[in-house]
Amino acid sequence: MRAVMFDGKRVEVVDDLEVRDPGPGEVLVAVSAAGLCHSDLSVVDGTIPFPVPVVLGHEGAGVVEAVGVGVTHVGPGDHVALSTLANCGACAECDRGRPTMCRQAIGRPGRPFRRGEQAVFQFASNSAFAERTVVKAVQVVRIPKDIPLPSAALIGCGVLTGVGAVLNRARVDRGDRVVVIGAGGIGLNVIQGARIAGALRIVAVDANPAKEAVARQFGATDFLTSVEGVRDLLPTGADHTFECVGRVELIRAAVDLLDRHGQAILLGVPAATAEASFLVSSMYLDKSILGCRYGSSRPQRDIALYAELYRAGRLMLDELVTQTYPVEEFERAAADAEAGKVARGVLTF
Repeated sequence: MRAVMFDGKRVEVVDDLEVRDPGPGEVLVAVSAAGLCHSDLSVVDGTIPFPVPVVLGHEGAGVVEAVGVGVTHVGPGDHVALSTLANCGACAECDRGRPTMCRQAIGRPGRPFRRGEQAVFQFASNSAFAERTVVKAVQVVRIPKDIPLPSAALIGCGVLTGVGAVLNRARVDRGDRVVVIGAGGIGLNVIQGARIAGALRIVAVDANPAKEAVARQFGATDFLTSVEGVRDLLPTGADHTFECVGRVELIRAAVDLLDRHGQAILLGVPAATAEASFLVSSMYLDKSILGCRYGSSRPQRDIALYAELYRAGRLMLDELVTQTYPVEEFERAAADAEAGKVARGVLTF
């Protein structure tokens, strides 16, 4: 089968990958579409260290082909969206409803694929850039069949991370003032999450002025090309700032732009060794800096919720799919993503 594989030096679209059958508590999914996220590119450029060879991709949707023993919530033929959380469901964090904190959900890459005699790693417990992938049952959420799969694919990362950061982590409330730094795939979902939450002012900041139209389409009330102008719009600062780029100087800006009792939520991913600074004295007015993993999401609940918000016309998915690419055109898709030409490029099989 076809897949996008990284061997540590170059990315290649291969056609001779094999995947094993699903074991107990696992599901085999035929992937129809997968969003190209900057996290995939960060593996290639070394920002996210990961063992190789690895099949990339982690934002996908498709059709169930087979299920392992004990799987009852989905069956062959079901349309599903995939999450990256291979959480155990039994530890204290899972029991508290915090699956993103499960210690089984990160740092334990499996190798369900083979290419010839070589075992190949799975990225983010998912590897959606393959025609078929095997995942834990907890990662598979059934969705209505009237949702286009290229749109549904984006729920599994961009929507869960961006909208989830607003609703689950920051808990933005009606009338709040929000600043979103970076209007890419994650930033646009933060913007629409703030709109859904009822924020009164949503200021999008992106160095690319061409992003203004789409940022306003998703719910931004204001658009700036630099953080320098935010205080002109919000003289006392913001209730919530979201850094969606992963640059330490913008993390500092996110902190500096807070009003009293404000909180800065960090979503962008800088290098693993990056350090950021802030004025300690600025924090004593009940300000907070919050990390946020995967939108603090509970995928079985949240994916189903976002699917219904989409069907109700409140959550935008189709508008995120700027361009679809056959999987063989991965290089073009990656180049467009790096150049900021697309909100989200989607690979199709």
